[in-house]
Amino acid sequence: MEPARREKRNVAILVISQTLFMVASITVMTLSGVVGQSLSPDPSLATLPIAMMMLGTVLSTLPASLYMKRVGRRRGFITGASLGGVAGGLVSFAAIGLGVFWLFCVGNLLLGLYQGFAMYYRFAAADVASPAFRSRAISFVMAGGVAAAFLGPWNASAAADLVAGVPSGGPYLVIAILALLAIGLLSQLRVPPSGEPRPGETSRPMAAIATQPSFLVAVLAGAVGYAIMVLVMTATPLAMRARGFEMAQVAFIMQWHVLGMFAPSFVTGGLIARCGVSPILLTGAGLLAAAALVANLGTSLAHFWTALVILGIGWNFLFVGGSALLSSVHTEAERGKVQGINDLIIFSLVAMGSLMSGALLHRLGWEGLNLAMLPAILVVALATLWLHRASRRGVSRPA
Repeated sequence: MEPARREKRNVAILVISQTLFMVASITVMTLSGVVGQSLSPDPSLATLPIAMMMLGTVLSTLPASLYMKRVGRRRGFITGASLGGVAGGLVSFAAIGLGVFWLFCVGNLLLGLYQGFAMYYRFAAADVASPAFRSRAISFVMAGGVAAAFLGPWNASAAADLVAGVPSGGPYLVIAILALLAIGLLSQLRVPPSGEPRPGETSRPMAAIATQPSFLVAVLAGAVGYAIMVLVMTATPLAMRARGFEMAQVAFIMQWHVLGMFAPSFVTGGLIARCGVSPILLTGAGLLAAAALVANLGTSLAHFWTALVILGIGWNFLFVGGSALLSSVHTEAERGKVQGINDLIIFSLVAMGSLMSGALLHRLGWEGLNLAMLPAILVVALATLWLHRASRRGVSRPA
């Protein structure tokens, strides 16, 4: 198979696999709190299954990267889809059927493992793509969330009564089936030798890599952008319900937010290739700040819609831009540990953000919570400007 055709085939496999995974992730975010409330002996533990999914991601992200460094992308992704997607979906389904809350938490923990592996689909796109196509390939994989924005909520509602006697269990059975489909697709993934681990390769110490300005800014942009997005997104349904909005209106806002997160991926890679990473990161930081300011202008449905769509787009620019920047700071031998540390930092902050969201909303209110995000956004903008100026000095310095 000619290189260009193989490249497009590999990226297509990763795009579809990303879509199937995102259906699982959005289903959990939409439904697991409701199921947890019905199974839990304590209503305050209703969202514990969602927190367990985030914990599973944090615990598995670095081991997943190191494991794939040893066995390759294809085998690693199949392992994640099997132990996380298939097993997690089936355990969650069985827990609902048995009415066992702790077992349902275990199932969601396993689904977090699925996420821990699947988050590397975007880096695999960089492995299978040529340098000129790399940023676009990452964007296309992230764009898989567009279809999932519709399919995830649809699965959570339409498949709820799929199995008689197991109310709300059907969506988790669908997750397992879709993970099986992903395994079949991923078995056809062909990563070129340059993207696979090679024995005997040497790599720099992580301390040396971590002091690179590009590494610091890539991690900062990805981690802060993701944590702010999850914190505000998690608070949004609570803030809207407190103002009398119906659940249908909340679902409408959340669906548009997810579209804002992933729809720009069709063009983000092209913008990075044309304008460079720094302008995209600065734009992303500016959009997050704009979302916080819009949230303080009012609390109508239009204000929530505008703020959450802008928030999603800002996250996309920071996350895709940070991922593209990270792919430029390591060699193939260093790939596993660098990407693993990056995602470990990101999802540690994401887990903290999701846990802090309710408390911050209670103490600061919706408007205050959004304003509290501005200092962290400013740090990202200043760090990006610092990197941009350092890069320009490096280019202009005589050889």
